[in-house]
Amino acid sequence: MRLNSASIQNWILPVAALLAWEILGRAGALPRYLSTPSAILAALWELALTGELFVALAASLYRVSVGFALGTAAGIVVGLGAGIVPGVRHFFDPLVSFLYSIPKVAFLPIFLLLFGLGHASKIAIIAFSGFFPVFVASRHAVLSVDKLLLWAARNMGTPSRTIFFRVVIPAAAPQLFGGVRIGLAHAFVVLFAAELIGSKAGLGTIISYGEEWVRFDLMFAGIVCFAVLGFVSDRMLLAIRSRLLKGQMIGTEEEVVR
Repeated sequence: MRLNSASIQNWILPVAALLAWEILGRAGALPRYLSTPSAILAALWELALTGELFVALAASLYRVSVGFALGTAAGIVVGLGAGIVPGVRHFFDPLVSFLYSIPKVAFLPIFLLLFGLGHASKIAIIAFSGFFPVFVASRHAVLSVDKLLLWAARNMGTPSRTIFFRVVIPAAAPQLFGGVRIGLAHAFVVLFAAELIGSKAGLGTIISYGEEWVRFDLMFAGIVCFAVLGFVSDRMLLAIRSRLLKGQMIGTEEEVVR
């Protein structure tokens, strides 16, 4: 892959910030709790040698993957249904409006009581959190489909099933993916909160352990892992979107920037 000037410019500030962080940390100009990048890398290596890092990554990836998949699937199905069927829309709109503004972490004690301290409660709260942005995006995407496209398809005698799969879904897909991307971010936020409570394995557990035992290098190591996982997952989702919507993103501001 060739590096252009824009790509190099994007890396200048992060690299400069890391170098300044390392230099100031080694000079003793930073608080003790701000571990240097080299200390964080050493902590990651320590966790990798003991195998704890891979156990934590496996647990967190399993929870966020299953929870995100369930929440996204439910949000898409119900959201598309709400956009097409007025009865479904009238039923879910007030419910979603009422629950959407509530921080989903507030429901965590309820899910812990229902599903216990294992994977199930974490997966359930992640799915619950991811459902709302995907539902809203899917519903709005369907309602925003150009009515002229629907009118033209109906006038040509196209069956309703074909209109849904060949007209509605392709036209709604760009906005729908926007909601899925927001749902992915919500999944990682809720995962972190869920793993802080009653979890025996996971990246959140490493962060909690580092804070409890004043191992700030371990704490930052867990945070870095969260950041890397979130970044890689987001890039993968964008790659999937570009693959599925090839041609539909041409000319958009995001495509030009990318």
